[in-house]
Amino acid sequence: MSAESTPEPGIPESGSSRSRHRRTRKRSKALLITAWTAAGIVVLGGTGAGYVYFKLNGNIKSVDINQALGTDRPTKADNGSENILVLGSDSRSGSNEKLGGGADDGSARSDTAMIVHIYEGHKTAGVVSVPRDTLVDRPECTGTDGGSHPAANGVMFNSAYSTGGAACAVKTVESLTGLRMDHYLEVDFSGFQKLIDELGGVRVTTTKDINDPQSHLDLTAGTHQLTGEQALGLVRTRHGVGDGSDLGRIQLQQAFVKALVEQVKQIGVLTDPTKLYGLADTATKAVTTDSDLGSVNSLVSFANGLKGISASHMTMVTMPVQYDPANPNRVLLDKTKSQLIWTALKNDDPIPKSATRQTATGKANDVITTP
Repeated sequence: MSAESTPEPGIPESGSSRSRHRRTRKRSKALLITAWTAAGIVVLGGTGAGYVYFKLNGNIKSVDINQALGTDRPTKADNGSENILVLGSDSRSGSNEKLGGGADDGSARSDTAMIVHIYEGHKTAGVVSVPRDTLVDRPECTGTDGGSHPAANGVMFNSAYSTGGAACAVKTVESLTGLRMDHYLEVDFSGFQKLIDELGGVRVTTTKDINDPQSHLDLTAGTHQLTGEQALGLVRTRHGVGDGSDLGRIQLQQAFVKALVEQVKQIGVLTDPTKLYGLADTATKAVTTDSDLGSVNSLVSFANGLKGISASHMTMVTMPVQYDPANPNRVLLDKTKSQLIWTALKNDDPIPKSATRQTATGKANDVITTP
């Protein structure tokens, strides 16, 4: 729904119009992209049918990726498909300092990274999680301070963000995949936690006990309505379950995102204008976008075009990697299998199952289920 056709707050609609808008809101389905940003985009996706259109532009932070990277980039697809880089930032500064463990060291890293491919027709999507501990070749980047950083080989993937911010992260992903990132979305610790609390929590079932003092998470096996703080601990835990690797954390994140989508579809927030505004206000404060999405109207238009995508229409995989024999805390890109994914997405084809066979996994795939 466009801004022009959205009723002003406090102005009643006719009965038939109310019913029509209510049906439209209930049909709206959330965009699933990441354990962090999903919360914000779920809100934006649902409210694209109604009230997100309030004067929230001032909340949104944006980065001009196109200007920063220039024209030496992969070409845009011409079939209507889109690629979105979604990052969760683990900056320990400000309100993030006491969240999720760690100390304020003055830096920020991309704690979570997902490449989301929206297929032609915007009815299905493929999501590729990029392990933060993957050793990659980072291209030359211009830092957020304007300084130049030379290319580096064999560095952790998440160092691209700490080196040169959003633009460097996008440039590294484009270099790695050969795919043009059409959009960029980022959310931080405190924003994620507030969004989950605004939603009333998210219900998940754990098949095993999870105890990780580093992420402040202590859950017994069973069904839980996770608070924002618990949800943050869940999507960040790596030592409390599985093999202690980042790959296990990614499996938990993907399971949580699916639970989050199902939760939003059931709780009925889209029919409560007051709660809807609170969610929209929190979401727009939580996200940083590329400049093309840097306004409420742009976000509404973008999310409204994705409302047909549900969890059942998404394929979620982890970028194919192998454990680094020289360092158990690092993983190495499986270039052959990864190329199968990048080629499929470039051609707007489904991700082949063969791309993830016999690759490293985190052994936490069955720890989280939806009730």
